[in-house]
Amino acid sequence: MTAFDTAHAFSGFSVDSIDAARAFYGDTLGMDVSENAMGFLDIRLPQGGSILVYGKPDHVPASYTILNFPVDDVEAAVDELNARGVVTKIYSDTDFDTDAKGIMHGGPDRGPDIAWFKDPAGNVLSVLAG
Repeated sequence: MTAFDTAHAFSGFSVDSIDAARAFYGDTLGMDVSENAMGFLDIRLPQGGSILVYGKPDHVPASYTILNFPVDDVEAAVDELNARGVVTKIYSDTDFDTDAKGIMHGGPDRGPDIAWFKDPAGNVLSVLAG
């Protein structure tokens, strides 16, 4: 195929407020966020690539994790997120076996250490051992 090109593929998700998303992803998480000509947000990733964030009046949060951040130390990342006002304990212990900080500790047949948190629109994100 020559017309189909995957070199500049990107992902996207919706939010209910562009302003709240800009503040959360740019200010709280420290990501490189800019507004494009259509009024959507472009999040540029340090390793290349981008994510499109668009406002949707009837936004419904995704029922799955939309964005994962691999980190060297999940506990340290959770401490930093909590210090920035981000809540990481978003599931009950009956949903996921998490500790007081919201970290589900991995192991054989369990996957990596992981903690989930939400953006202002209710979309779920995670930090996980990577």
